[in-house]
Amino acid sequence: MPTSDETGRLSYLPPIAAATPLRNALSRVGSIAALGPAVYRARLLAGTKARLLARRALDPPRVRQYVATHSVRKLQIGTGPNLLPGWLNSDLLPDLFREHRDEVVFLDARRRFPLDDLTFDYIFAEHQIEHVRVQEAVSMMEECFRVLRPGGRLRIATPDLAAILGLYSEPFDEAERHYVDWVMERFLPHVSGGNRHCYVINQMFNAYGHQFIFDQETLSAMLTAAGFVEIERRLPGESGDPLLRGLETHGQAIGDEGVNRFETLILEAVRPLGALPPRTSRDA
Repeated sequence: MPTSDETGRLSYLPPIAAATPLRNALSRVGSIAALGPAVYRARLLAGTKARLLARRALDPPRVRQYVATHSVRKLQIGTGPNLLPGWLNSDLLPDLFREHRDEVVFLDARRRFPLDDLTFDYIFAEHQIEHVRVQEAVSMMEECFRVLRPGGRLRIATPDLAAILGLYSEPFDEAERHYVDWVMERFLPHVSGGNRHCYVINQMFNAYGHQFIFDQETLSAMLTAAGFVEIERRLPGESGDPLLRGLETHGQAIGDEGVNRFETLILEAVRPLGALPPRTSRDA
């Protein structure tokens, strides 16, 4: 199943839905692949560079237009197929879904955002941060703080380490049993022996392109170190802020909202009024 550093949600798409963009991409490169591995790699690399060059020309005007036409500015990191109306939608692979490519800008969350300080009122990232290394996640938190206006809110949804590790301790409740059955049937149907819970726990760490699985304490500490305050846990789709309600689509993408609610940790945090950017990891 295809994955990326930014769009982990694609890993969970049903086989047909996930295969469609992949099949389209393969059909576009199939003719040059027949020329041989060396030529194929060279042509593919050239195509990637060409797309990045095109993005460098096309995306800045799109960002400026968004900023100029929205008094309340909202940034989504790791959009994937979940295009949010009224948001500046960004992704590491903005051309993956052809129907959205003109509405998604390139953003590599592992590096400095190509965005001005104090620009956005909201930032949202769903099942994305677990796809970057922990030091890159630190940088991402600092960049979110930098581009948020004072009083701006950040909402992050990511797999919950505590929930996953809890699968190893009996007794198991109905949500845990359902989660194990769902993962085993969908991703590990060939496994016939051993401890099913052991397989499911390892699946979270070793599949889907995951780099780091957070618990609430660790993610909260990272947000605090970046300068955020008022850190609160939320349930999928729920928020004290109306503009942050109903954003998550991970449950829809994987086809099971119960699985999403079981495995997902969501934290909201605020950039305080009058706060200066803290010393960043780049300054160390």
